[in-house]
Amino acid sequence: MKIEKKLNEITLINTFIDQLKKDISISKKKNERFSFVLTGGKSPIKLYKKLAKSKIDWSSVDLFWGDERHVSNKSKNSNYKLAYDTFIKKIKIKKSNLYKIDTNNNLNNSAQKYKRKIINYFKNNKNFFDCVLLGMGEDGHIASIFPNSKLIKEKFVVKAVKRKDFNRITLSINIINKSKKIILWLNSKFKSKIFDKYKRLGKHLPVNNLNRKKIIVFKTN
Repeated sequence: MKIEKKLNEITLINTFIDQLKKDISISKKKNERFSFVLTGGKSPIKLYKKLAKSKIDWSSVDLFWGDERHVSNKSKNSNYKLAYDTFIKKIKIKKSNLYKIDTNNNLNNSAQKYKRKIINYFKNNKNFFDCVLLGMGEDGHIASIFPNSKLIKEKFVVKAVKRKDFNRITLSINIINKSKKIILWLNSKFKSKIFDKYKRLGKHLPVNNLNRKKIIVFKTN
């Protein structure tokens, strides 16, 4: 596990963007596309706003989502809408580069449709995404996989998740761990302290099941 520890969120954001630029540039030089998985929640908002102003050539970048609530893409609760409003609509990127989770179908059909998108994109590749950006809930959940869930250990690509607040669609921890780089985004001292506490509490917490060889924890002091 690598730790990027900074004094404040601004420095944290700048460090991440510098690394992302380098990674995208390396892929482009190899004539490869760069697959970048976005996260939801409030924690990436300032990061997304800064990304929108960054001088990045997005033409070779494909955007995915780690999870989504089964709501309209126009809903205030949509992870897609959050990323679109703060970031995507402000950059030059083709619609064909956006692999959003279509929530117009019923829950299971929406999950299956997203699964097919991912499988068709990667085909027979053993590795999946180039970079997965993850937030962490105060309970230690990542994407839409929650503490003590049977989904923590299950191997799948995409699944529907039924919950009391919102039904959801999520990538698996297994697929996240097959990615080249996993970024755990802890943009506040509060989240950083929770993570330091939780990482000693065992595998019933989803965050403790991430691939330690690939994860980079971005945290503030």
